[in-house]
Amino acid sequence: MKLSATIFSLFVLASQINTRAGVGVGAKPIEGAEVVLDGTREMLDAKWTYWQGPRFSSSLPIKWKVVEDTVDKGTAVQSDDPAAAGGAYGSADIVTKEEYRDFRLHVEFLVAKPGGNSGVYLQNRYEIQILDGDKTNHGMGAVINESESPYEAYNGAGKWNSYDILFRAARFKDGRLVEKAMVSMYFNGKKVHENVSINQVHGGANSGIDGGNDGGKGITDTPGGLKLQCEGHDVRYRNIWIKKMNLEKADTAFTE
Repeated sequence: MKLSATIFSLFVLASQINTRAGVGVGAKPIEGAEVVLDGTREMLDAKWTYWQGPRFSSSLPIKWKVVEDTVDKGTAVQSDDPAAAGGAYGSADIVTKEEYRDFRLHVEFLVAKPGGNSGVYLQNRYEIQILDGDKTNHGMGAVINESESPYEAYNGAGKWNSYDILFRAARFKDGRLVEKAMVSMYFNGKKVHENVSINQVHGGANSGIDGGNDGGKGITDTPGGLKLQCEGHDVRYRNIWIKKMNLEKADTAFTE
């Protein structure tokens, strides 16, 4: 009995370790993942472009700056584009040239100053908020307007933070939505969201794909890129990697 209990305990521990592998600040890409942002100008220009939505007012090449990492060695990409001054989101947001359906994502970000605002858009539709000081369902770490902010997991301004996300795209049958998009997330290595269903695109037509369709409820069956939002604030990004998945079941619980 004691031996069986020990084996069971080891099995549970191994399962927990496997669930948390590859999460948190500094996490290395899991097998099969592609690095899409390493903090360099070369990768920024090669794998990203502007999202040319209704409010787009910048121009290529991307005006976001590559700056020295203020915490660690290396460089980071700064979301400070003149076109977005005053918080004009959608005017200078950047999006990956590659588009995705289901995926596993790792993003590291640093809010340079109190009140800094940006956002990580899954499929250029659904925002995971970055907003220093906001603990509401529109605040830091929230699946925007769909969940509460897990603010207690935030490391604070001036420090690196990480989102680890498993996302399942909406499913359609005969052109009709039959299963909503779903997401689970670790924030700085702490599980904060599990199987959160996403009801709509928030923020209107300037927010991303389908934002202007039926008040954001008109989701379409099209893939989309990973988008980083520019709102005229100094928010910095590094170490972003993504792995395409095929999640047949409506379940985004982490398995790696």
